Amino acid sequence: MTIIAGIAASAVCAVMLSVFFEQITRPLQTLSNVVAALREDDFTFRARGARRGDSLGDLALEINALASTLQHQRSTAVDALTLVELVMTSMQSPVLAFDAASVLLLLNPAAERAFSLQRVRAIGCTADELGLSSLVRISDQQLYGGDSGRDTMNSAESPDSGRWSVYRTSFRLHGVPHTLFVLADVGAALREEERLAWQRLIRVLSHEINNSLTPIKSIAGSLRSRMPSTDLEEGSRYAEHASRQREFERGLAVIEDRADSLNRFLQAYQKLSRLPAPNLQPTELMPLISRVIQLETRLPVQLEGGPDVLVQADPDQLQQLLINLIRNAADAALAPEAEGTDRTPWVAIKWTIAATQAVLRIDDNGPGLLNTANLFVPFYTTKPGGTGVGLVLAQQIATAHRGSITLRNRESLTGCSAEIRLPVSDR
Repeated sequence: MTIIAGIAASAVCAVMLSVFFEQITRPLQTLSNVVAALREDDFTFRARGARRGDSLGDLALEINALASTLQHQRSTAVDALTLVELVMTSMQSPVLAFDAASVLLLLNPAAERAFSLQRVRAIGCTADELGLSSLVRISDQQLYGGDSGRDTMNSAESPDSGRWSVYRTSFRLHGVPHTLFVLADVGAALREEERLAWQRLIRVLSHEINNSLTPIKSIAGSLRSRMPSTDLEEGSRYAEHASRQREFERGLAVIEDRADSLNRFLQAYQKLSRLPAPNLQPTELMPLISRVIQLETRLPVQLEGGPDVLVQADPDQLQQLLINLIRNAADAALAPEAEGTDRTPWVAIKWTIAATQAVLRIDDNGPGLLNTANLFVPFYTTKPGGTGVGLVLAQQIATAHRGSITLRNRESLTGCSAEIRLPVSDR
């Protein structure tokens, strides 16, 4: 009986110890699982049945409160990150971030467009590999000069011509120093101010000159219509008078003709101040270019083509831009100074895709550019019958499309190359 009582007592103690340890180890295991989930950034786990008044209950409630706090903080951080990404995407200024080893960690769409980079390929590359080593070396609030400041070795397509004001700041991520670059296109601002100044000047000139041209032309026409007709058969005594009358009529005709020419000249310049905002829409490049090249009949335009692409453009304005550039290329190819014994004038057009831009190139085998400084200055022209409007109008159209135009002489070859960059449509 003693043995049986001892065995029974031992069994009861074992059961009681088992229940006791289970009551302790199960909450601890639950808390361990919650902490492990927190370590894995899963803040949804909670300890159930915790009550105030005992140590394990208080600990479970505190861990639950910690999980709720971390979940709220992560939600806030995600919202903040979403807002930052939205701001970065909508910014027109290029933004780039490099680590201490000059490895690119971040860039926004504006930087992709400006430097013709693709995020997937560019992230993780060094500044040297991207051709941006001069950018990472530049000081705060200094100018970065586009093509002139960018490396040529291992670089992507050249960015838009212009100047960038660089703002750089340092920050730490995981204790490692990084550098953030924000670029402001001061070239675009200067071009816009220049455009507005020319528009104001053109409006003033047009108003003042037209106020004088209208009465001059009217008076000249009235005087010529009132001139009496002279019968040249009446004898020699009328010959001298008839000669003076014909000279007078010719003079009045010249005055009328030059007034008309000057008025047409002013009307051409007024196009610069009346260019409407483009109606941007997805536009197929190939059909549009195929139609435009048929308008040039003096020589065949070689359509070398390119990939199928949709650009975000106003078809009418884009056609006008291409007409002006192709006409200029044909004028250059047919220029007398470009003639050679075995030279056949030609113009060729092709295009490629660079990141988020379509890059069109119009080449000719003319004499090339002699003065590139004044190409986009109104009133400036090198052609005898030119008005200096075509290139300026083309540049305004490209700028309104968030694109650019660059003219340069072809390397190691005669002729000029016009490069047009236009944003690719998302559709």
